[in-house]
Amino acid sequence: MRRPVQWAGESHTALRRDKVIGRWAERFGPPSLFLSDDLFKNLAAAIVSQQLSGRAAETIFSRLEKVVHPIESKTVKKAGLERIRSAGLSGNKAKSLLALADAAENNLDLHSLRETPDEDVIERLCEVWGVGRWTAEMFLIFSLGRPDVMSAGDLGLRKGLQLVYELEDLPEPVQCEGLFARWSPWRSAASWYLWEAVAPGR
Repeated sequence: MRRPVQWAGESHTALRRDKVIGRWAERFGPPSLFLSDDLFKNLAAAIVSQQLSGRAAETIFSRLEKVVHPIESKTVKKAGLERIRSAGLSGNKAKSLLALADAAENNLDLHSLRETPDEDVIERLCEVWGVGRWTAEMFLIFSLGRPDVMSAGDLGLRKGLQLVYELEDLPEPVQCEGLFARWSPWRSAASWYLWEAVAPGR
């Protein structure tokens, strides 16, 4: 069962007043961020989404669900590398899913991360082969519902920053933290508005 993040309304009220992103918050309303308790499946989806557009990721993940059902550690391991790749995943992403399945059955308790600070969650997840900072940040936003996360390496967010700040050039990742600073403690909501500004409905 999916449920909305508890802070959607509060973040919308705050960001509507911001002179940079306010008109986008006004246009799109409270951020439509919904959570589910299936953390393994959510993290698997984040791995599939690496360096893909939203629609391409959804297509491939849908194929994966037909090949591996339900998507959980045991079924992923049973499917094996080649069967996972047959859904359209690269070899590295298939290996990462298998590494995640192995970690989940041994030393990675995803549900325990609900009470873990953001940076510690990122550090823990990045121990899994093929999981980098971007994937961990997406997990924080879309799986754990953390309200104050930004992802400097996300191309969509960089395009969103260029749009709302009316910048001539695409900001470099090192610039993004400073550009995002004004929206703390609601940077996850701001991220959603930036994604929507660039590609409504994605």
